[in-house]
Amino acid sequence: MELAGFTAEQWLVLVQHELLLFTGLMFLAGAVDEWAVDLLWLYYRATGRTKTARLPDQFASSTPLRRQAAVFIPTWAEAPVIGMTIRHILRVWPQDGLRIYVGCYPNDPDTMSAVIEAAGGDPRVKLVIADEPGPTTKAGCLNRLYRALRDDEQRGHARIGTIILHDAEDLVDQSALTLIDAAMQTADFVQLPVLPAPQPASRWIGSHYCEEFAEQHGKAMLVRDTIGASIPSAGVGCAVDRGWLDRVARRNASGMPFAADSLTEDYELGLTLDELGAQSRFLRARGADGHLVATRACFPSDLTDAVRQKTRWVNGIALHGWDRTGWSARPLEIWMRLRDRRGPLTAFVLALAYALLFFAGGLQIAHWLGWGEPFQLTPALRAVLLANAFALAWRAAWRFAFTAREYGALEGARAVLRIPLANVIAIMAGRRALVAYWRALRGAQVTWDKTSHSAHPVLDAQGRFVKVAV
Repeated sequence: MELAGFTAEQWLVLVQHELLLFTGLMFLAGAVDEWAVDLLWLYYRATGRTKTARLPDQFASSTPLRRQAAVFIPTWAEAPVIGMTIRHILRVWPQDGLRIYVGCYPNDPDTMSAVIEAAGGDPRVKLVIADEPGPTTKAGCLNRLYRALRDDEQRGHARIGTIILHDAEDLVDQSALTLIDAAMQTADFVQLPVLPAPQPASRWIGSHYCEEFAEQHGKAMLVRDTIGASIPSAGVGCAVDRGWLDRVARRNASGMPFAADSLTEDYELGLTLDELGAQSRFLRARGADGHLVATRACFPSDLTDAVRQKTRWVNGIALHGWDRTGWSARPLEIWMRLRDRRGPLTAFVLALAYALLFFAGGLQIAHWLGWGEPFQLTPALRAVLLANAFALAWRAAWRFAFTAREYGALEGARAVLRIPLANVIAIMAGRRALVAYWRALRGAQVTWDKTSHSAHPVLDAQGRFVKVAV
């Protein structure tokens, strides 16, 4: 059969060429974006502007706080992990100027019991019960904690100067509170790095978060900080000045600082603070022994849970976030928001690329069997594919380097091998996010699509963090 002078075989070869050229150019555009961040990081690193601070030997977790601080921990069905988190915070952050507000729901008695048991009567821990059965949204739970804090202050408690956000499964660093307290003397919002725990029982799924955060919080966030762009909150290991959080609350029609209908209230908080003029910092420092002051956590080790979590990120940041936070008039901020919101497009191009691998392989096999036209690379396509091959090798080298810096060379090598799996997870999350966004446009209610936690990181005798099943 012929179409406009082409046989069916020739049409298939033409489609293969055009799709290869399209995906190759899209990948090349993404590579140029990453190269720009890489080169900026190298320049700032060479000039000392992104140098990681080293804390002095006498930097102690028992140093009295200059400002009263409160930790907000929203929970839903977190009985397996919340006790470890609270006991660890109470042990490594012994300062009297600290209060811990843990939000629970009336229909979650197991989590409430775990909180009460872990607190052990320590007056610094306050259990806050939501007004309605859960789960609502994480933002709704955080707003309930904010209201509880204001109620306490009206009853005579000391006014809180710094509010710190954490999740139920976090392992805080013993130096983090003192470091945050010092930084908040000159900043209005700070974000510490997040360091996922490598998971021996889930080398390919649970551990793939290691390289993503190692590179994001070891390079991209530092560049973002240095060029003056907004610092998105990761929702854990971050602190905001109380006065600025009150400003955010007054700005919202609800009178609360967190948007209850948001899937990524933490990300939006960072952008909102930047728009209001707050001074934000990405706070990267190492202890005297060289360990990174960061929030440790175990991320999902199951494929379904990993896809669910990344679906929420993609949907909340790239789709709902676009609707809710819009753009900016500053060119560098536009660039950063474009990077934040490229998830669905990246998923589409990756899916197309993997489909092309099977398509091209099938055509090649057919040609070997005597059917079909041979595929010939044009000079333009050959140049694009060579550039993509270089970009892949470059990206793999950076991924290895940043992962190996925090986890060792063996984990760095695994990070390179995990690239295809990470791409598959991104494709699945992108598809799921688009479906969820379409449902939301048709009126579906936004709910807390939270991740289930069955493991918690703890420190061994050498100070290394390991995963413990609970």
